[in-house]
Amino acid sequence: MNILYNILVYTIGFLLKFAAPFNKKVALFLIGRKQTFHLLNAKIAKEDSVIWCHCASLGEFEQGRPLIEILKKDYPNFKIVLTFFSPSGYEVRKDFAFADVITYLPLDTKRNAKKFIEMVHPKMAIFIKYEFWPNILSVLKKNKTDTILVSGIFRENQIFFKFYGAWMRKSLQAFSHFFIQNETSKKLLQNIGFNNVTISGDTRFDRVYEITKQDNHVQFVEDFVQKKYTLVAGSTWPKDEELLVNYINNYATEDEKFIIAPHHVDSKTIQDLQKIITKKTILFSDKQKDNSAQVLIINTIGILTKIYYYADVAYVGGGFGVGIHNVLEPASFGIPLLIGPNFQKFQEAVELVKLKACKVVENKEDLNADLSTLFNDENYRFEQGKIIEIFIKKNIGATQIIINYISQKIA
Repeated sequence: MNILYNILVYTIGFLLKFAAPFNKKVALFLIGRKQTFHLLNAKIAKEDSVIWCHCASLGEFEQGRPLIEILKKDYPNFKIVLTFFSPSGYEVRKDFAFADVITYLPLDTKRNAKKFIEMVHPKMAIFIKYEFWPNILSVLKKNKTDTILVSGIFRENQIFFKFYGAWMRKSLQAFSHFFIQNETSKKLLQNIGFNNVTISGDTRFDRVYEITKQDNHVQFVEDFVQKKYTLVAGSTWPKDEELLVNYINNYATEDEKFIIAPHHVDSKTIQDLQKIITKKTILFSDKQKDNSAQVLIINTIGILTKIYYYADVAYVGGGFGVGIHNVLEPASFGIPLLIGPNFQKFQEAVELVKLKACKVVENKEDLNADLSTLFNDENYRFEQGKIIEIFIKKNIGATQIIINYISQKIA
């Protein structure tokens, strides 16, 4: 299986070169990786002490962020190397102030793995949530590098737990410790012989809790809201928008405001969304105050966490596609949540649904009914929000558990 895996990695690398001219994301993926070794050579010396943290994309970065910030503060003599697999993570956080080197992780060939680890020579390697690269993990194991998984979550259908997954189970031997989110993950790991496991929870709870303490004031958004009841729909896709626009066009009262932040903010996506909304809309980029506008479309990235501050209710997109986006960001403000049906892979969403503080909508009729109830019943909104607030506070603290372990290893 290792041979087949390596052939597959080389084949993918070869095919990506042909796809790059036709796909901007693939082009960024390849161009960014051309700079990786040059950047490491320029910024990492042999005598440097290094902590390497790897995140697949932006969501995993947000999980790792509170940990990285503490490490940089408490261990200033260490250089922090932060790698991403996806352009959507790297392009947004390539200027993150708490890392000394930020770059793409090279494709997991044997040659790249050996060269990368040799150049970074980490005292500790930290993987956030997932991303198990067999060749890189093999080199870390061979070098006896302390390697930990943070906010990990495992499911029975993963290859590690299949009869044909022995070669991937072997990769897990590189980990000194697994900090995971739930009891199910712990049992799955124990069933295949791993007992170096701690249920620490999800570090994102610490991150989103900190967000509520920062200045989330956005004057243009505040002027738009005018202290009226506001629904914020974040990271929406076309199917989400179809349901939301149906409500806005046909059922919304003048006392309701709507802020929509699409997942894609290219001009065509924004224009198409504007065209199907019959109520008056304004764009965030225009910065033109209009008290008569009922819908604000956010056509930029990086401010959604602040915008949730103004929400009475939040709709989190993605649930009619590959899966919902981050529900913890709006949840941290203690407001009721609405999501689509594809949420089962997200532990925090599963728990919030069980608590009945997060409503699952299957169709436009569900959404219309739920939004009507939430708008008309302030006490109900308060009760739902209180449940979510208690849930968030109950789950903070994972970062400190992991920091306590790391301090014993790198002190």
